[in-house]
Amino acid sequence: MHPILARRRVLALYLGIWVLVGGLLGAMLVTQGALDWIEALVVALPLATIYAFICLSAWYVSRGMPLVATGAARILATALTAAILSGIAWLVVARFWTGTLAGRGWVRTTGEPTGFAALLFGLGVLLYLLSLAVSYVLAAFEDQRETERRALQVEVSAREAELRSLRAQIDPHFLFNSLQSISALTAADPAAARRMCLLLAEFLRESLALGSEHRIPLSRELKLVERFLAVERVRFGSRLNVQISASDSGDCLVPPLLLQPVVENAVTHGIAHALEGGTVRVEASRSGERLTLVVENPCDADRPRGRGAGVGLANVRARLDALHGGEARMHVREAEGVWRVELTMPVE
Repeated sequence: MHPILARRRVLALYLGIWVLVGGLLGAMLVTQGALDWIEALVVALPLATIYAFICLSAWYVSRGMPLVATGAARILATALTAAILSGIAWLVVARFWTGTLAGRGWVRTTGEPTGFAALLFGLGVLLYLLSLAVSYVLAAFEDQRETERRALQVEVSAREAELRSLRAQIDPHFLFNSLQSISALTAADPAAARRMCLLLAEFLRESLALGSEHRIPLSRELKLVERFLAVERVRFGSRLNVQISASDSGDCLVPPLLLQPVVENAVTHGIAHALEGGTVRVEASRSGERLTLVVENPCDADRPRGRGAGVGLANVRARLDALHGGEARMHVREAEGVWRVELTMPVE
């Protein structure tokens, strides 16, 4: 369907413009002295309205011969042919209309004003070419919007695929580390290994319950962190302490399992290498429209390097980039025996 005919307001605006064209045509007839204003408008306004609908065909010509895919010579030849045929059709309609009006006595003369046919034909050709030019401009805008819409869809699909891939990497990475811990405890402390299996099952059940959720409340994310640390506490005992605070930011929405790789990194590469253990501190705060998540843990400056640390943090950074682009930040710092990871993102 023609875009002008599809929307009433646009159609009303379009016909309003052609009423002005009819007024100008009527003024030309009056200046020739053959008709007065009333008679000229009775002749000109219906003719302009009829030609308005004839010129709608220019849209289909522009869509049938796109500028990019059609040669200039062909476009020019087709445009001139369509304009001439439309001008002739308008002239035929005009003669029929003026003859009908004269036969009913609604105008004073049955003859055409001097040069009326040439004027009408020339004006018709120009108006049709102008309509065709406008149609090409509108078609270009429409194609640009369609291209932008498709590009946005591709970008969104790519981001979703990237997020699914990154999220899929989290559970196997954590599960691998947990199974290694359970394997180590099996010989040393079977009861602890059994307890760790049960806690791990609870954590996995909770994480799987998230399903395809893209966002969860921060309070729920922190409960997942608590479940994860409960699993690790079986292995480390009193060496692992936990401190979690969320102030008034518990209702903010965050991606599921966003903090789990950060906390896992704090335990695996922080607490595990500290002889006396330490405290994993998780703090969430909101400042205006920004949410800040901080995870701190003690770290040994002489701990082994290059054993895979940072894979989870790389996933977190990639997820933030995919979700928020440049509006999210992740800062990692080690100072005075403390490893600190700070995530900032827009409040949702």
